[in-house]
Amino acid sequence: MNRKKFLMSSFAFGLSFAVQAHEVFSAGPKVKKIGIIGLDITHAIAFTRAINTAASNHPYGKFRVVAAYPYGSKTIPLSIERIPKITAEVQQLGVSIVSSIAELLRKVDYVLLETNDGNLHLEQALQVIKAKKPLFIDKPIANSYVDAFKIFEAAKNYDCPVFSSSSLRYINGLQELDRANIIGADVYCPAVTEPSHKDLYWYGIHGVEMLFALMGPGCRSVRTVQEEGTSFYVGDWADGRIASLRGIREGKDDFGGTVFLKDRIVHLGQFMGYGPLLDKILPFFETGVSPVDEKETLAICAFIDAAEESKLNGGKAFLLQK
Repeated sequence: MNRKKFLMSSFAFGLSFAVQAHEVFSAGPKVKKIGIIGLDITHAIAFTRAINTAASNHPYGKFRVVAAYPYGSKTIPLSIERIPKITAEVQQLGVSIVSSIAELLRKVDYVLLETNDGNLHLEQALQVIKAKKPLFIDKPIANSYVDAFKIFEAAKNYDCPVFSSSSLRYINGLQELDRANIIGADVYCPAVTEPSHKDLYWYGIHGVEMLFALMGPGCRSVRTVQEEGTSFYVGDWADGRIASLRGIREGKDDFGGTVFLKDRIVHLGQFMGYGPLLDKILPFFETGVSPVDEKETLAICAFIDAAEESKLNGGKAFLLQK
């Protein structure tokens, strides 16, 4: 090799080494990649914006939503209407749109299952669980106790962490209360229904989540009083406590409630948006430990199923499935 070629070769090697060394030593922590299934709910935008616009030194900064599969329901009119708009919005936040869940799973470390249609959750969740990607399932976890139970059983079989919750579990003032001192609660929430779902699996699940976050999973039976603009649900807990949910479909609606403790009465504060829930989801992705016990999530489903049976049977009290 002549001197010119040797110098050029040495320069090229040195440049290559310098570039590689720069990449190694200047690279920050590896970004943890999140995928979304279902772009038919506004939660998908809220979560993506919060994560993908976070500063690098923010707790969200080490995560990024990188891919999304837009479906989502193909049969519910509201979902069909939302998907194109939400898809465009998340694309503007740097998210790649993929054509299948299988393609999504190849690109991500964790999954947010945001599909608005609970009837699809078992089928979609099983694909994620079998790939052993830690999974958050937005409300509702399913449209039946049976499907929810199958999701948790699969999670155990494949050793895949699963967490499901409504954001209203973290309404202002609720988490600060000592559950051991609560003797009863009356909560309320909007409860618009969708024909494809049992009543409380659609919007009323927010209220059920608040109720069980306060009272715990020991509900024994539920009675439903159904009128045109309101549904009223009374739960009887095995230890003798009683709690209720007012589902609002007419007039002014809001989220809130009154909690009865041994030493005081507390009025719940305002809905705090999706941040408090996201603050639980991202640590869950890293630790694999759900902040909500599966028994409580299953109890929520059992309550909703029994409430639906009570409605269909003239308000008769129905026992919860165990």
